[in-house]
Amino acid sequence: MTPLHPIKTLRLEQDLTQAELAGRLGISLRTLRALENGRYDPSVTLACRVARHLQAPVETLFHR
Repeated sequence: MTPLHPIKTLRLEQDLTQAELAGRLGISLRTLRALENGRYDPSVTLACRVARHLQAPVETLFHR
């Protein structure tokens, strides 16, 4: 079983749906899904916005 992406883990812990988080971030559901699946490298601005909304350090969300 593949471990969940940190964004998805935090979203679920905060009882947010993908649609709710995408709306709060001002991005499409498709973009959020790509982020959660590790198939999209966001801009620095978007990475910081995600981190702020999920109340987590950006480094824990986007590391390779």
